[in-house]
Amino acid sequence: MDGKMTIYQLLPRLWGNSEGEPCGKFSKVDDASLSYLKDELGITHVWYTGIIRHATTYSCNGCPASSPAIVKGAAGSPYAIVDYYDVNPYLADNLHERMDEFESLLKRTHSAGLKAIIDFIPNHVSRDYGKAGLAQVPAGFGKSGVLGTGDDPSVHWAPENDFYYYPGQTLVLPVHGDGYYENPAKASGNCFSPFPGKNDWYETIRLNYCYFHTSTWDKMLDIVRFWCSKGIDGFRCDMVEMVPWQFMKWLIENIKAEFPHVIFIAEVYKKDLYRHYIETVGFDFLYDKSGLYDSLRSIVEGHGSAQAITWNWQMLGDLQPRMLNFLENHDEQRFASDFFGYDATRTPAPLCVSMLFNTAPFMIYFGEEIGERGMDSEGFSGLDGRTTIFDWWSVPSLRRLYEYIHGKDALEPKEKETLEVFRRADSLAAGPAVSHGRTFDLCYCNQSSRGFDPRHHFAFLRGNSKKVMLFVCNFSDSDATPEIFIPEEALRFFGMKKTEAFKMNASVKRFGYSVLPV
Repeated sequence: MDGKMTIYQLLPRLWGNSEGEPCGKFSKVDDASLSYLKDELGITHVWYTGIIRHATTYSCNGCPASSPAIVKGAAGSPYAIVDYYDVNPYLADNLHERMDEFESLLKRTHSAGLKAIIDFIPNHVSRDYGKAGLAQVPAGFGKSGVLGTGDDPSVHWAPENDFYYYPGQTLVLPVHGDGYYENPAKASGNCFSPFPGKNDWYETIRLNYCYFHTSTWDKMLDIVRFWCSKGIDGFRCDMVEMVPWQFMKWLIENIKAEFPHVIFIAEVYKKDLYRHYIETVGFDFLYDKSGLYDSLRSIVEGHGSAQAITWNWQMLGDLQPRMLNFLENHDEQRFASDFFGYDATRTPAPLCVSMLFNTAPFMIYFGEEIGERGMDSEGFSGLDGRTTIFDWWSVPSLRRLYEYIHGKDALEPKEKETLEVFRRADSLAAGPAVSHGRTFDLCYCNQSSRGFDPRHHFAFLRGNSKKVMLFVCNFSDSDATPEIFIPEEALRFFGMKKTEAFKMNASVKRFGYSVLPV
């Protein structure tokens, strides 16, 4: 890979569906869409979210709906799986050819020079997983059978069981349903109780792994092998801290032995476990949500200092290249929402740090590049600054983006400006000085420099022996002209011909960043 690894998280359910259309399709992620991602945004990997078949209220011939009592929203959560070996029928133009249509999407993705990532959800499945003829295991996979087959529900826990049970107790849901009945109750995804609360993952049931090899491990390995055989290039692994790390280590080792190119990205939040998940478990990349994302968010919101960027960088040390940086994903509030940054015009400074400060991969959440605000009230999730993953919806900004991609002058002026901000950042990230260059944090030696505010300004060098660039970020709402001191050790660090320390003046717009050759 020549440039910086950049992931685009895309929910096909909301891609390309016009107003009045309930749902996007695999076919909507067409050649024009993929060309846009690669050529305009410099994307290398597309994370297709919501592919594997999950519980939904959607019903059609041969595809039964799940009970509304265990479906969040009308469309349902992509993380409540009913069949690990199937794709969502609602994403297909012809539901009976849905797997063929998904495989065609993979071929288009690869033909465009992109790689495809999907979710692996190891912790839980939908409450009605495997019911009504679902979860049929394809020939050559799943020798141990469907999850739950052969379980003994008369005991709460047994190493041979795939689920946890509450013998003699009926599940009590926190919502009024249509008579959904479960006895014995099973433990929910994040709650060991037959009485999950409304904020629990009550629509899911938790898997039982143990800390040693069981048939559950074998079943989950075959599931991942199945998707690798389809041509999947990587997995974003959901909530891995909730399953035994021993299982994930074993899974990754076995998959990489057969499919060495496949990458694994972990959703983790405990910073003190970062090194463990990289060096011991074997993940290729980890979310740095609790580190850089939280630091940048606190700065943007006005209650944090830019010095936190340095502290996080120092904490990570040699792990920095193995992080996945982002300003948005489906779990977090949109940057431009009223709950975070308020306006996409404040994007440049945090984008510069998250995307350009180091060689770590960067992720864009679809529509982020035009300032989608997530301020619709779409049903289950409500007005929360997020784009819904639970309901059928058509997002106006995403409709305009899709029209723009297909040749229409549909974007609003502010959306065009935001897209240009991302294009510029990608252009910088594509160069070897950033994609493979080294980083030197200049903040330690500029605390007292003229015009430099350590709370709102951040300065660093990126480069190699051929080219070095100075980046100065301004998180304040006022233009700034700080004087940046470049020490001798920085010159030696990059092997520059200059040998004496010097100063550079930078002019930086409010919420923006400047790049100067050194």
